[in-house]
Amino acid sequence: MIQTPYLLFLGDAPDQLAAKVAQGIKDWRPENAVGQYRMAGCGADLGLKDMELAEAKAAGAKTLVIGVANRGGVISKEWKKVLVAALEEGFDLASGLHNLLRDEPDLVAVAEACGRALHDVRVPEVDYPIANGVKRRGKRLLAVGTDCSVGKMYTTLAMDAEMRRRGMKSTFRATGQTGILITGDGVPLDAVVADFMAGSVEWLTPDNDDDHWDIIEGQGSLFHVSYSGVTMALIHGGQPDALVLCHEPTREHMRGLPGYKLPTLEALRDMALGLARVANPDCRVIGISVNTQHMDEDAAKRYLTELEARMGLPATDPFRFGPGKLVDALAAEFLEPA
Repeated sequence: MIQTPYLLFLGDAPDQLAAKVAQGIKDWRPENAVGQYRMAGCGADLGLKDMELAEAKAAGAKTLVIGVANRGGVISKEWKKVLVAALEEGFDLASGLHNLLRDEPDLVAVAEACGRALHDVRVPEVDYPIANGVKRRGKRLLAVGTDCSVGKMYTTLAMDAEMRRRGMKSTFRATGQTGILITGDGVPLDAVVADFMAGSVEWLTPDNDDDHWDIIEGQGSLFHVSYSGVTMALIHGGQPDALVLCHEPTREHMRGLPGYKLPTLEALRDMALGLARVANPDCRVIGISVNTQHMDEDAAKRYLTELEARMGLPATDPFRFGPGKLVDALAAEFLEPA
């Protein structure tokens, strides 16, 4: 088990979005976030106290969590100096990067010498099956996005929390490193061998009570040429009964792909729903989640109102305005008498 609380390592993250792992932990498990460690040139700030290693250790932090999701998931030489120093200071290390801590000989040697643990949460620990497409009992909701990092995890975490608050049967199903660090369980989907990805999602969302909802964390985007594969695995392996469309309206292009424009929400609706109905012909789109963090409140409200009129679906920013509209729509579609 990863020891809590954490010192969140932001390194030299160029912007807030690059620190989304740390941001997610701070927002959803604030009791585990003692402080943040930022290097020179860091463009992210969680609003936590900046701490040196010794200060954080004295404050009770037990694990340094790499809170950055950089392109390619690599550990830089500059980071390595801090990670070694953290081990020597008495911290365990936890990471969700593709570049595994256990594959770095110097980190392994220092960890062994200091009696510290290295936690790689992006390592599958189960022999997942190949998907069989057999219909499972229970209900499932999946968040799909026009792009990567548009709020799919926040949407599903917020919906799950609101559903449980209302007494509904709900479980958040983590499929990425941040969700796993927040909840302590899940499938590191983008580290699963391709033939077994959809099967791992079936394994993650097994038979359940007829009125139980698995709220599945989305990954990637069908329109993102780098990461569309994980989205397909979630759509077919998850066999969702309901989809929530996720969007960030101020983006000028797909994240990391300046030559690609974002698709429209109509295009996302039509493509995702068509593919979802391959595995579940009864799948429906129940609402839209919009990340309005770069809009002022009045502009955000106008945009959501216009979007509802255009799409004929409830739309909200679940982090800014709450997920109530989305949960109301889910209840109206599936739980109330016709």
